[in-house]
Amino acid sequence: MTVSHAQQPISLLLCALGGEGGGILTDWLVETARHAGYAAQATSIPGVAQRTGATTYYLEVFPVPLADLGGRRPVFGLNPLPGRLDALVSSELLETGRQITNGLASSEHTLVITSSARALTTGEKMVMGDGRRDNAELLNLVNTHSRARHVLDMATLTKQAGTVVSAVMLGAIAGSGLLPFSRRDYEALIGESGGSAKASLRGFALAFDAVNAQRTQSTYIDRVLADEPAPTPQKAVLPEALRREFPLETHELMALGHARVCEYQNAAYGERYAERLRRVLAAEKAGDPQHLHGYRTTVEMARWIALWMAFDDIVLVADLKSRASRQARVRGEVKAGNDDLLRVYDHFKPGAPEFAAMLPESLAKRVLAWDRKRVTAGKAPWALPLKIGTYSVLGMLALRGLAATRRLRPLGSRFHTEQALIDRWVDAVARLSAVHGPLGHEVALCGRLIKGYGSTNERGKDNLLHIIDHLALPALAEPASAAQRCQAVAAARTAALSDEAGKALDQALQQHGAPARPVKAQPIRWQHNPRLKVKSAATPL
Repeated sequence: MTVSHAQQPISLLLCALGGEGGGILTDWLVETARHAGYAAQATSIPGVAQRTGATTYYLEVFPVPLADLGGRRPVFGLNPLPGRLDALVSSELLETGRQITNGLASSEHTLVITSSARALTTGEKMVMGDGRRDNAELLNLVNTHSRARHVLDMATLTKQAGTVVSAVMLGAIAGSGLLPFSRRDYEALIGESGGSAKASLRGFALAFDAVNAQRTQSTYIDRVLADEPAPTPQKAVLPEALRREFPLETHELMALGHARVCEYQNAAYGERYAERLRRVLAAEKAGDPQHLHGYRTTVEMARWIALWMAFDDIVLVADLKSRASRQARVRGEVKAGNDDLLRVYDHFKPGAPEFAAMLPESLAKRVLAWDRKRVTAGKAPWALPLKIGTYSVLGMLALRGLAATRRLRPLGSRFHTEQALIDRWVDAVARLSAVHGPLGHEVALCGRLIKGYGSTNERGKDNLLHIIDHLALPALAEPASAAQRCQAVAAARTAALSDEAGKALDQALQQHGAPARPVKAQPIRWQHNPRLKVKSAATPL
């Protein structure tokens, strides 16, 4: 074989989020190249921190076997050149877009292999409403700056195979035909990865076939490892009695909501959830007897009622922290083997409101009054810092014991408070839906305001009740204003989700003739600074 002096290495930039196995993927590719008889070199650029930043790996493979080079060795680069990258492979869509905007990919030269899945950034999560970036915008960026592209949901394939995303990324690279290796070369290396080899091979096969199908425009799958079937997630099933009672349009979300509240508390709590939806459904049928809107209000309430009923508290936190699935996930993230000892410490800092929430109303008021007195005196709110070693028997028993107190949750003050607020909201939606369906639907959508915990959660509930009392319910006395109030509720909800401080909401309320939210008193805390010394001097006459 004649080697041209103009022959260039094939360059790949591998982009993975911290903890996704980008280093393992790079090692697999380098070892596969050597196994197949090709020269390869890889370098890495670490991200901000493990599991919080993106880590990129740059790989070059010379496309001529070493046996045909006559003892010569290729010279590799250490970093990608803008516009000259042969392939950009990424496990997350926004990260793909970030690398493209860095100028590394080009429409003439670069093959882009990316996941369509997203891992939300901190900035996206901080937005009160839906702060997610538009996937269509990101996909358009991929289409514009690539000569060819393969977009697949790597997160779903990873879950389906029960493996890590690095195996799926390897299968996508292999299926693209970019590198001069056979499928057998890749699988030979994966088969040596220990006890996780079968799962890795499943993920590899799923991605290989998905990308190969995109290349050939066929849908066949030519290989399935059936000796260890991949775990499939169980789908929530709505009880048969409720399936017969509620329309088909509501079944999917209602099944998820019913399962969530039953797991959160018990079957009786699930029946309470269904009873609330019955009230909404009956009102929606009365206001829309022809079902022109497809039970849209009941569908929305199936979502938001369940989320509100399963509110966060210390019992739920203890339950989630002590589940076996969580322990398995942590061991998988740190790559702990069966013979490795892993110590996990969980940090908690419950305050007076968290403890008062589990107490009866009379005792809860005393605890909260005591804490307010502390704050008024200039002290910080009381909190109890805890560090629990959940790897130990005593630490796990402490969490499981706290999780078991969910049976006592209905006796707590917060449980009664939350149920009263939920019923107040459900009652408003039902009354308005029977009179003016669109207005009832807008108030149902205001369930989006209830999110987070602590002050964020309290502020969302206050905003919801203020909108109901001053914008929505007056329509019952003035039916002619229902359409106008429908627009007002939508505008107020949008404003509340766009501004955490609430200034936009107050402006929207006043624009539609409603009073602004009352200002809550905030204590002023004075702190002594021992370094600050004030010197007094006599004033000359």
